[in-house]
Amino acid sequence: MTQRKSVYSLSVSVVIRQFKIVNLRLSLFIKPPNMYSSKIAGIGHYVPKNVYTNNDLSRFMETSDEWIQERTGIQERRFADRYEETTTTMGIEAAKVALQRAGTTAQDIDFIIFATLSPDYYFPGCGVLLQREMKMKEVGALDIRNQCSGFVYALSVADQFIKTGMYKNILVVGSEKHSFAMDFETRSRNVSVIFGDGAGAAVLQRAEKEGQGILSTHLHSDGADAEILAMHYPGAHANKWLKDKPAFSDQELGGLFFNKEILESGAALPYMDGPAVFKKAVVKFPEVIKEALAANNYTAKDIDLLVPHQANLRISQYVQQLLELPDDKVFNNIQKYGNTTAASVPIALSEAWEAGKVKEGDLICLAAFGSGFTWASALIKW
Repeated sequence: MTQRKSVYSLSVSVVIRQFKIVNLRLSLFIKPPNMYSSKIAGIGHYVPKNVYTNNDLSRFMETSDEWIQERTGIQERRFADRYEETTTTMGIEAAKVALQRAGTTAQDIDFIIFATLSPDYYFPGCGVLLQREMKMKEVGALDIRNQCSGFVYALSVADQFIKTGMYKNILVVGSEKHSFAMDFETRSRNVSVIFGDGAGAAVLQRAEKEGQGILSTHLHSDGADAEILAMHYPGAHANKWLKDKPAFSDQELGGLFFNKEILESGAALPYMDGPAVFKKAVVKFPEVIKEALAANNYTAKDIDLLVPHQANLRISQYVQQLLELPDDKVFNNIQKYGNTTAASVPIALSEAWEAGKVKEGDLICLAAFGSGFTWASALIKW
């Protein structure tokens, strides 16, 4: 009898121990009671003063206003001052506005996330340059390289840091200076007519009200066709292009990152297969929007404003029709600024807020698709 008791006691203790282990594992997937929600406390943007219309571009390449508008919907874009403005300086101007609207200062920021594909330097990143120029305290600075999806990706990262309580005031910046690297000749018109310069910024803080702020973010990528929208050179893969070139086949070290042959061939220019990108975007854009809505038990009819990445007006219009959204529920400004990649979503969101199209309690959906390919969405209760 005693032996049976001890065996029984051992079995019970094993079961209890196993239950505790399972319970511990399950607890890792349950939202802790002290998790916070994050909100966009302030939004701002900056665009350069230099306006280049489609007709202006026809001075440099064979193109026309009709040709550009028919394919992209773009009428004009802004280009930064050639020497005085950089990706960082534009980001700073947008950040100043966002900070003022959030009722906070640069000294209150305890983390920076900077999204761009056109940094001031190949390294270091723009985050530390912004931290230096804004005379911030010594805070972490993270640079995001997700191109057109960069701002939404950055927003998602910031959201996680706020939720866990690690940081209280995060500055998220999306800024681009495309004009310094583009080729304004006819051979590159499919790319060069699309892009513009500018910056947007947001300050994320803890939300005070239940159900307010960022409800969820959704991030995706598929690199299967990465090269159809890319700037291939300079890059650490340059040996693939040069391996059969006699002038370089005997060189043991170096010389492949960037050289005369790459420059003269035009291989260092941005490349885009427009129709292929369009086909992917019109599938993934609505998918990731619907994903965000479904995750929060909403439908497209519940959206007060959709702010899509400004890649191409035709893409935005296609998505709008697919979701059956009226014109007043979709914000487009690509007509004025072109595609500013990582800056496009915050610039559009800032303009929409200034126009009174973003109000407290509104359901706002942000969505982006771009090179990589990467795509993302964020659903926000403002």
